Amino acid sequence: MLFRRRKTESLGERVRLWLWPRRSFSRSLQYFSKRILRLNATPHAVAAGVAAGVFASFFPLGLHFLIAAAVCWLIAGNLVAALLGAAVGGNPLTVPLLWGASWETGKLILHHHVTHGPPAHLSAMMHNLSFAQLWVPVLKPLTIGAILLGLVFGLLFYALTRWGMAAFREQRRRRLAEKTRRRQTGTHDVGSTAR
Repeated sequence: MLFRRRKTESLGERVRLWLWPRRSFSRSLQYFSKRILRLNATPHAVAAGVAAGVFASFFPLGLHFLIAAAVCWLIAGNLVAALLGAAVGGNPLTVPLLWGASWETGKLILHHHVTHGPPAHLSAMMHNLSFAQLWVPVLKPLTIGAILLGLVFGLLFYALTRWGMAAFREQRRRRLAEKTRRRQTGTHDVGSTAR
């Protein structure tokens, strides 16, 4: 293979690089943003896809890609943009923050007067995996908070992505027009000197 590494990375090294990139997080974010901006779809479809991915990132069940795909289909978004948005928003570094914000927002909306920290007997509920016991103290506040915050941040990222797509495409259009103009004037100059 042409671009194969000489020394293969161990599983631990691959996990470390996934959690903490070799170059920087800004470079990784630039890569994802360029991938999103260069998608061949309408600005609405790309922005709706990113919004669906961001919306799905707030949900606690770990089904981010499935939720992103379903929401993307409902709002006529781009599936690749939705999966990229879910991958950026639902990474291991941001998930605890998103779930904590969803939990606190859900408690605030439901007016739960729960003490800070885990509910009583959470370990027993998790061990028995009783959905009925987990719903009211844990999953209901998480889900309600996730829906509200997902909608707010999804709309925010929709507006940012749509604006970014319009600016990127306008800049690319101007660059291509300038390149075409230079080629045309360069061709005419060569033809006039040949005569």
